[in-house]
This record gives sequence, structure tokens and C-alpha cells, in this order.
Amino acid sequence: MSALLDSFATAFDSLATRDAAGLGESRRAALDAALRDGIPHARVEAWKYTPLRSLERRAFATTPVDVTAIDDALLAGLSGPRIVFVNGRFDAAHSALRGLPEGVTLQPLSQVLALGEPREANSLARRFDRADEIFARINAALADDGVVLRAEAGTQHAEPIHLVFIGASSDTDQAWHLRHLVELRDGASLVVVEHHIAHGAHAHLANSLMHVHLGTGATLRHARIQDEAPAATAMMRTDAVLAKGTYYRRLDLELGGGLSRHEFNAALHGNSARLHANGVLLASGKRHLDTRLGIDHVGRDTACDLTWRGMAGGRSKAAFHGGILIREGADGARAMLSNKNLLLSEGAEIDTQPVLEIHADEVQAAHGATVGQLDPTSLFYLRSRGLSSEQARALLTAAFCRETLAVFEPGDALRGALEARLDAALVRLESV
Repeated sequence: MSALLDSFATAFDSLATRDAAGLGESRRAALDAALRDGIPHARVEAWKYTPLRSLERRAFATTPVDVTAIDDALLAGLSGPRIVFVNGRFDAAHSALRGLPEGVTLQPLSQVLALGEPREANSLARRFDRADEIFARINAALADDGVVLRAEAGTQHAEPIHLVFIGASSDTDQAWHLRHLVELRDGASLVVVEHHIAHGAHAHLANSLMHVHLGTGATLRHARIQDEAPAATAMMRTDAVLAKGTYYRRLDLELGGGLSRHEFNAALHGNSARLHANGVLLASGKRHLDTRLGIDHVGRDTACDLTWRGMAGGRSKAAFHGGILIREGADGARAMLSNKNLLLSEGAEIDTQPVLEIHADEVQAAHGATVGQLDPTSLFYLRSRGLSSEQARALLTAAFCRETLAVFEPGDALRGALEARLDAALVRLESV
């Protein structure tokens, strides 16, 4: 057994909530499946561009119960309701759970498990049958905290609700496994912002899995910012299910971490369900970023618009897989994917795989991917207008990435905040 899996097995034996809410059997089954099939190797298609050999030789300590003290300034600007986790543990002192409208509840999963009600924790019992779903299986076995956010039918709330996950320095490398549920019932509308940030240098492993359930006619605006420490490892997954007439808009900014992988799966089950999901991958130094999309059109007249931009400098690597499946009977579907990438240095690498599979009639579908460098003609034009080489590059790279912000309306305060965060990351990228 690898050192990584051995440390997970040890953590399972000491998991206090292993049998809470009747989950003992399903947790044991998930762990046994992970130990049986092992860590996927590079010949497994889903992990072809993200080898795990170095990671599987590492062992991580069980997360301590006491949270690490953090600087209040780290949360500056996050007004409104928020829930905070530090090294995988709920931090009540820095959370602000008041101010939510009637019909919206926000609580840590640890409190739900403490109630011992199986129905409230049934998402944790989900099975993952594929051997390449190694981190989902480990999450199913070990997750003992996370976010539970629910909006009752018809609830409308336009202010952002912040989900904050902080990796903080500690004496040992730690691993934590968080499970989240965001559920909007019929006609509800929310704005959710995920923050994955660092407080000091660390080399921890964060393994998170989020379920997003949107009821009929629900609307969710969702931003996710991953800006972890340069040596951190982040294995994240989002599974979304969209009912009839839903509209899910999201933006993913992959700005940090040493090894980061995010799988975003969306099943458009209901007729006329719409998904607009954009993202940016910024890789520098020796970092490795991997994003995998799996969009499944099931209902009629569904639509997805996906615009992703990637940049890699230094000796970094970025991988993107954009998978779209239009099933039989999903007539009238519209599926658009654009993935463009820039190589900023000779030592960088970008791998992109757009995949489109159609089994229905009367559909509109297009997908494309490119990998190139900054246009020398555009650089020359800007230089001829008095800009320095650095200014010209900064202007072009900013324009290249900002296209993804169109998922939110111009003038939206959230869009402005995300643009500022993206611009700061671009400055950091150019300085490496």
C-alpha cells in the first residue's frame, strides 16, 4: 500500500464520526474500494496528464480538532454571511452565520452529523463506482465536516454568501476531507462565493466534494476562487444536478496551489435547464493545474456555454478536459465550448482535450481548443503606441482572461471583485 493510502486508512480508524447518521457501512465500503483499486497511474485516461507518483509517496497527519489562529485581515472585504473553515475544521469565531434571509440555512456538516439524522446526511452515502474516482471515494470514507447551505422554495437573496476555506501553516502536513451540499429548491435564487486561500506557507492536502442541487426554476450564481499556497495540494470536485428551467452561472479562477485538480460535472436533467460556466487557469513556476468538465445533456432544449482560458509560464503544466455528452432524447440542446491557451515560456506545457458526443437530433454544438503564444503583431502595435514590453504583455493577457468574466453582468459588484482578484494574479504571474 502507498504511504498516502496508508495514512488515509489510519485516519479512518480514528474518525470520531465514522458511524454517525448510520454511515459506518457506506464509509467502510468506500475506503475498501479505494484501498483495493489503489492510486490511478498515468495509463488511466482520466489521470493521463496528472501523475500522482509523488503524491502517493507522501503521508498526511489526521487533522487536529483545534483550529489554527488566523489573522482577521485575511477576511477583510468579505461582508455579509460567511462560514469559515481552517485546515478542514469549522471556525465559529470567524464565521458570521447571522443575517441570512428567512428560508436560507447555513451550517457546518459536523452539526448535521451530530444530530444523527440519516436523511440529512444521505448525500454522504453516495457510491463512486469507477476506480479513477479515488479522491471521491476517500472523501466518502473520511469527510467529517463541510458546508450545508439550503434555500427554501421561492427564497431570493442577491447578496453573496461566502464559503471560506483556509489552509494555515502547521508543524506537520495535514489532510482534510470536506463534503458540501448547496441545495436550492423550486424558484430559489442565491449568490455563492467559494474562497480557497492560504494563511502562511504549507504543504497540506485539501480533498473536497460539493453537491449542487437546483430545483425547478432555481437560479444560482457561483464563483470559486482557488488561491492556495504554492506547495499545497487541492483535489476538488463539484457535482451539479439541474432541474427544469434552472439557470446555473459560475466562474472558476484557478490561481494558486502546487498541484490542483478540479472536476466539474453537471447533469442537465430538466427541460430548458441552462448552464453558463467559465474559468481561468493560471500556472507558473512548477505548478500543475488540471480541470475536467463533464457536462451531460439529458432534458430537451438544454444549453451550456463554456469559455475557458489558460496560461502557463515557467516550467508549469496545465491540463484541460472539456467533455460534453448530448444524450438520446435531448433534442434542441445547445452546447458551446471554447478553450484557448497561452504559453508564456518555452518550458511550460498545456494539454487540452475537447470532447463532444452527440446522440440526439436537432442540436447546436461547437467546441474548439487552441494553444499558442501572444500575437507578436499585437505586441508590436502596442509597443509602437508607447507601451513598454511588460505593459503590452500585461494588457494582452488581461484582455485574454477577462473574457471569462462575461458570465456575470457588467456593473455587478461580484464581477468587479473577481476582476480585481484576477488582475492581481496576472501581475503575480508576470513577476515569476
